[in-house]
Amino acid sequence: MAIEKCTSCNVPLASEGWTKFPCPKCGETIYRCHDCRHQSIPYECKKCGFMGP
Repeated sequence: MAIEKCTSCNVPLASEGWTKFPCPKCGETIYRCHDCRHQSIPYECKKCGFMGP
């Protein structure tokens, strides 16, 4: 099983507090680590380029 990585900072999502959700534009899965979520670090969908907080 592959460990997913944060869409924003590329850190492996091995610890608690991360989340995943579909891109609001295309549905591609977005992964966010605890730190990027709580610091509102921007992310960009790798499939369609949608950018979010």
